Parts: sequence; C-alpha cells; structure tokens
Amino acid sequence: MLYNSQSKLDCERAKRKLDELIGKGCFFELTEKKHHRTTRQNRYLHLILTYFAMETGYTVEYVKRELFKITCNPVIFCRKREGKFGIVDDIRSSADLDTAEMTTAIERFRNWSAQEGQIYLPSANEYKFLDEIEIEVQKYKDYL
Repeated sequence: MLYNSQSKLDCERAKRKLDELIGKGCFFELTEKKHHRTTRQNRYLHLILTYFAMETGYTVEYVKRELFKITCNPVIFCRKREGKFGIVDDIRSSADLDTAEMTTAIERFRNWSAQEGQIYLPSANEYKFLDEIEIEVQKYKDYL
C-alpha cells in the first residue's frame, strides 16, 4: 500500500497499518518511493550515449558502463557490497535513479565529453541537433 506523507489521513492510515503488523508479529517492509526518471529523459540519455559511441568508435555498452557510469559518475553508480567471499564492487543500474540523479549524471557526462573527449553533446532542448543525431543513429543502427 502506498501512503502520502503530506496527507494527515494517509499518515494515520499508515500508522494504524504499522501497528497492526507489529501486533501480528509478522515480517513487513517499509520503503521510500522515489520519483523515477522520465521516459523522455531515458530516451535523451540513450541518444547522447549512442552519438558519443558513433563519434569515438566505442560500443554503446562500453560508453554507458565505463565512461558514463564509472568514469563520470562513480559517486552515483559505483557501490561496494558484502559478497559471500568478501567485498564486491557493483555497478548500480540507471533504472534505479530518480529524475534528479539522472539529470546530474547526464550533466557530468556532457561536461566530461566536451572537456576530455572534445565532443559536444547537445542539451535536451536542442531539438534540431537531437533530430539530426537520431537520423544518423537510424542509418547505422545495424552496426551499433
């Protein structure tokens, strides 16, 4: 069940439900729901990752994992967790990011691309440039 903490009625309902579960002595889960990134934001990200891959000759998978996640955004994506045989390095999925985290990650990648890669990546509101990239991606999609 989802509850809105901004609503007094929902807060009372949540407290009653929590008390009920505690009274039963059962297992339960309490989680915070975040606003996930938008479909439009996801489409934009994949378009600029693909464009960067086309310009550099890397695969899109390499650009996304090694450059976007590990090089530009380690604070957001790189995690350490306890595994069966010790500490394991793990890469967080971009599907787990909320809108604000994804915006930050994209901006860092755009800045890094311009400075280090010498490749300008258009902002989300540069529609004409993005349309041109999409046309190029469609031409070469069998090779990407």
